[in-house]
Amino acid sequence: MKSKFLKLSVLALAISSVSCASGPNAQTGAVVGGLGGAALGGIIGHQSGRGLEGAAIGGALGAVGGNAVGNAQDQRNYNNYNNNYYNRPQPQPRPYYGY
Repeated sequence: MKSKFLKLSVLALAISSVSCASGPNAQTGAVVGGLGGAALGGIIGHQSGRGLEGAAIGGALGAVGGNAVGNAQDQRNYNNYNNNYYNRPQPQPRPYYGY
């Protein structure tokens, strides 16, 4: 019973952490990280006789890690866009000579 509760709480924590950031790179990072983590966790878990548990834990941790990396990239892109947009030099008005 304890192991099921622990697994469910880890899964709930992973899902709640992933749902916080929702930018395009964060979502892509969560999916790619989850798939990679599940594959790697399944391989490592298979070596110890618990492939399904390893895949579940690896997928959850990979999704959280991928989401964090993607969210950082989204934040960097947002800051670069805003800094370049607002800090660029404004066009100067043409002088009026009265013609």
